[in-house]
Amino acid sequence: MAKIKKVKAREILASGGEPSLQVTVTLESGIIGEASVSYGASAGSKEATVLLDKDLKRYNGKGMQMAVEIINKILGPAVTGLEASEQQNIDQKMIDLDGTENKSRFGGNAILGVSMAVARAQAYEEKLPLYKYLINKFNLKEISKLPKPMVVMIEGGKHADQTTDLQEYLVSAMGNKSTVENVRMEMEIYQALKNILKREGLSINVGNEGAFAPDHIKNNELPMQYLVEAIKNAGYIPGVDAGISIDAAASEFFENKYNLKIENKKLNSEELINYYCNWIEKYPFVSWEDMLSEFDWDSWPVLLNKINGKFPLIADDLTVTNTKLWQKAIELKAANAILIKLNQAGSVSETIDCCKVAIDNNFWTITSHRGGGETNDTFMVDLAVAVGSEYIKVGPTRGERVEKYNRLMRIEEEINEK
Repeated sequence: MAKIKKVKAREILASGGEPSLQVTVTLESGIIGEASVSYGASAGSKEATVLLDKDLKRYNGKGMQMAVEIINKILGPAVTGLEASEQQNIDQKMIDLDGTENKSRFGGNAILGVSMAVARAQAYEEKLPLYKYLINKFNLKEISKLPKPMVVMIEGGKHADQTTDLQEYLVSAMGNKSTVENVRMEMEIYQALKNILKREGLSINVGNEGAFAPDHIKNNELPMQYLVEAIKNAGYIPGVDAGISIDAAASEFFENKYNLKIENKKLNSEELINYYCNWIEKYPFVSWEDMLSEFDWDSWPVLLNKINGKFPLIADDLTVTNTKLWQKAIELKAANAILIKLNQAGSVSETIDCCKVAIDNNFWTITSHRGGGETNDTFMVDLAVAVGSEYIKVGPTRGERVEKYNRLMRIEEEINEK
């Protein structure tokens, strides 16, 4: 048992070259825990607030000095002297101090930074890997499997310019390979995809998430054809070794109707569902995510019914790692899997509570990175392992992305050594 002695925050740079937060928690025992906070370029409207300075003279208004000051002068002193092992109480104290529905007073980024750093400090204090500490603290099930990689291969939407309307095309590992073998397979597929894009005369520059961002692609279906070919060219079997996942991020192209600019189409909900469903028998899908707008609640159950159990429909912007919204989605039969992002909830405890709702209903959780403002922090990986996520969703290149896969492989090594 060790009490919190000091909490200190600082402004750092995230992957998009704009600021984020890093928080250091020091315990009376001398143990130090540190965490940095990610945020998304594409974000659901009901996510916990990312508190920004809005001072246009610094970082075009996106500085985080105000959040740093809130941590150093309000949140830090409020939790100093508390036992670091009391994670839920610490998180709730900060939530109560904020007092708003979406953490708009102090910022979800500020609260989450402290929450994560406290958890990491206590894990060090107990000499446990972070995933094992989270399992013990939140009474989670022991590890029976590790999350498989769900790798963003081609990105468009708000994550890249002049590309597809849909935001992400992913290759998801299938079968029972080890984590090391799954990561190797995914990267071999990625390299095979590079050769296909070169052959087609498309750019192999990468977007926010380290995936290819080929400009002037002709339509929203072509990337799936390329991914199937890449899986084959890498020596694997589509639908057996690896399949395709899509994150449409449909809220981003919803303007009264769904505006598919590269195909010059404006579709209503029914038309968009039919547009998607033409693909179901053509491609080896593992999952679909955010295929409809976060405001189009009535249409989500229709799409889930059309999929008819062939693969999960993942909610992200619809549910934003929020327990109440996730319960609503389950009751309405709007989705049967949920994307998990720490900064959407704004605290470790709330994130895990949301995962528990999925676990209780035997639905997948998929723990995810963020697009425009990711950091080198690997907390999300230990979280994914602790809650038993089916997949971990991260891009294939850039240091802040591969750091996640390196951590996942390291966890597999640790478990195998026991």
